[in-house]
Amino acid sequence: MTPNPTRRNWIAVASADHVRSGRAASFMQVCHGKASPLRRLHPGDCVVYYSPTTEFRGHEKCQAFTSFGIVCDRQPYQPMTEGDFCPYRRDVKWFATRDAPIRPLLDILEFSCGRRNWGHQLRFGVFRISDHDMRAIATAMGVSQFPD
Repeated sequence: MTPNPTRRNWIAVASADHVRSGRAASFMQVCHGKASPLRRLHPGDCVVYYSPTTEFRGHEKCQAFTSFGIVCDRQPYQPMTEGDFCPYRRDVKWFATRDAPIRPLLDILEFSCGRRNWGHQLRFGVFRISDHDMRAIATAMGVSQFPD
């Protein structure tokens, strides 16, 4: 299987409860609703969510990849909301997956292999990863057909 040279792969970071909400409504949101990180993603890019915690501002660890999808054509947008918080979102086609704990993958993922401070990149909210890493994560999550 030849990788798509134009597709890019991303890890986004959010609590598992926020990921579930976005998944249910077919969107993603990162960095407290900022638009600029979402503008870096392009239609057809793969995105996987890593959830450090089970709930936003919670202390219960999740430390797993919790959702896998493909970025849709629609550009970042602000939905109609009540109140002062008007986050930007991006539409995503989410795949059927299972959660995949990160610890068993740390030695095979290029972004983490041999790095004691592998979690540092997660603080940015969204970052690019290699095709190798995305395929390994997708396999661990049970994605049956990796998009090309």
